[in-house]
Amino acid sequence: MSPLLQKKVLVLNQNYEPLSVCRAQRAVVMVVLGKAEIVERYDSEVHSVSCVVPLPSVVRLSVYIHAPQKRVALTRRNVLRRDSYRCQYCGTRRGPMTTDHVVPRSARGRDTWTNLVCACVRCNNRKGNRTPEQAGLSLARPPRRPHPFTRITYFASVPDQRWRPYLLVGRF
Repeated sequence: MSPLLQKKVLVLNQNYEPLSVCRAQRAVVMVVLGKAEIVERYDSEVHSVSCVVPLPSVVRLSVYIHAPQKRVALTRRNVLRRDSYRCQYCGTRRGPMTTDHVVPRSARGRDTWTNLVCACVRCNNRKGNRTPEQAGLSLARPPRRPHPFTRITYFASVPDQRWRPYLLVGRF
């Protein structure tokens, strides 16, 4: 398969909601069959015997697909990604990072998106088994559940800047 057809393409629903990411080969087939239209394109073209198709970067489906939104799994790695690998107490990115319960487990703190934050080892040890207020620390920003569209940003990265208007980049 041509490296050109290996490029990633953002697939939007009919209402411009991001659905998924696929290879350019699949996107070209959807365009040729009339199942999708090209919204943004790379600077290349795909040639066949009977037609020339611009290489899509973003395609929009012709019909609306009802797809339930997939939630971002609550994992240590995803908490660190949400917080950009930055300690939420001191702001450093140096050293190993851990996850910290804002409300400690001993105080009935749960494993939820709104209770877990990224913390450096130093701040995590300083906070210990207390709340940030009790330890004299403050959060850089309140923790929250990431938006489902951010999974595209983190797992497929953003190989083309033309995707940015269609993704909620930076709104984890």
